[in-house]
Amino acid sequence: MLTALVTRLVQLDQAELQTMPDELPPLRTVEDLVNAMALLTRRRLTGEGRRRSLARYACAVESVHDPELREILIPRENAGREAVRLFLATHGVTDVETRTHILLTCIDGLVFDRLVNGGDVPREALQGLAAAALR
Repeated sequence: MLTALVTRLVQLDQAELQTMPDELPPLRTVEDLVNAMALLTRRRLTGEGRRRSLARYACAVESVHDPELREILIPRENAGREAVRLFLATHGVTDVETRTHILLTCIDGLVFDRLVNGGDVPREALQGLAAAALR
């Protein structure tokens, strides 16, 4: 049952991430990237996205003891990830795969923090992440 739940959470998240680039202008500037990250964090902290995020984090903790769940929760390729990868490559980042992974992991951490402590992810935090990714 838990495996089915986690699979469904991942499917819903992937569907959302596949459509996000269609809702935003292409990521050309740092401001575009920050706006995309702000949209993602807002979606993960409100409404259905909030409920999915809370369930996903609970399942992530459980996956420490369940390799099958851990395998399901491994980050997947999607249009959002590819847009970040392309943005970083276009801006001269040499280790695009690692930087993309670190940037998206940091965003995930900020979402987790705001789910636990309340409030929104500060725009300044997203700007700092974008700047760090481009260094």
